[in-house]
Amino acid sequence: MNTTEAGLAARQSTGSRTRQAKPFLSTAWKDNMTGYLFMAPSLVLFAVFLFYPLVKSLYLSLCLTDPRGRVAAFVGLDNFTSLFQAEAFWNSLLVTLKFTALTVPSGLFAALLLAALTHGKLRGMPLFRFVFSLPTALSVSTSSVIWMMLFHPTTGTLNYFLTRLGLNPVQWLTDPAWALISVSIMTVWMNIGFQFIVLLSGLQGIADDIFDSARIDGSGPFRTFFQIIMPLLSPTLFFLSVVSIMGAFQSFGQINILTKGGPAGSTEVFVYSIYKEAFVNYQFGTGSAYALVLFAIIMLLTFLQFRFAERKVHYH
Repeated sequence: MNTTEAGLAARQSTGSRTRQAKPFLSTAWKDNMTGYLFMAPSLVLFAVFLFYPLVKSLYLSLCLTDPRGRVAAFVGLDNFTSLFQAEAFWNSLLVTLKFTALTVPSGLFAALLLAALTHGKLRGMPLFRFVFSLPTALSVSTSSVIWMMLFHPTTGTLNYFLTRLGLNPVQWLTDPAWALISVSIMTVWMNIGFQFIVLLSGLQGIADDIFDSARIDGSGPFRTFFQIIMPLLSPTLFFLSVVSIMGAFQSFGQINILTKGGPAGSTEVFVYSIYKEAFVNYQFGTGSAYALVLFAIIMLLTFLQFRFAERKVHYH
């Protein structure tokens, strides 16, 4: 073997060892696989409890079902057509909008007021913060039972105070004029704990230097609150408004326990109509159509909030 052949054989041998030393999977691919493995449990849960029910609802909304939920016939868009022609659908949509208007602004205002009052470092404030946060620890059913006793027409505490003031008792849950207001009061109380905690955290996230600078510049409490604190708190308020509107459109538990959609449909919100259509009337196709319409409404409202209301938010 001459010198040239020996050099060529050496390079081939070196190249072969280099190819053999190359790993089967690159480092980036291994990192991606590790990430996918960590995400796998969440993906499985989403697939089982979110994506599959969504696809199943979409399929059932195009079908006629028997009382056991089995598909009897494919009817296309007939469920949606009959839905939009039904008076009950528009009534539930109107009730849901009223319920949202009654609960979201008043709940945010009350939570903001309580957070502003307890933001100071005065003695005893932790006790008030604990009390105002307490509704978060109660379940919907427990809160509903508590308010059912308060709303009782003869033994309820609210009517007791009304009679002590010389006013007539109110049929809180059986009068169509008061039923939605009563459920809204209970819902505001039930949600105020979470909203109070989030807003208080937002207030405590504002640096003390800002308050000191405003005080040195002669800014009064109201001017400081509306011109300095509110813009800094706008991301928190935007988050709570989005979440609260979604929650109002999805409310069900307290309405089912307190009024069951009555009296005369005055508290029959959208989710209760879905429940009644699917699990009382056993019309799973129409119930699925209801659910998809609700999904579309919430998506539209959320998009509009991010499209327009987010312009007023000041991120810093």
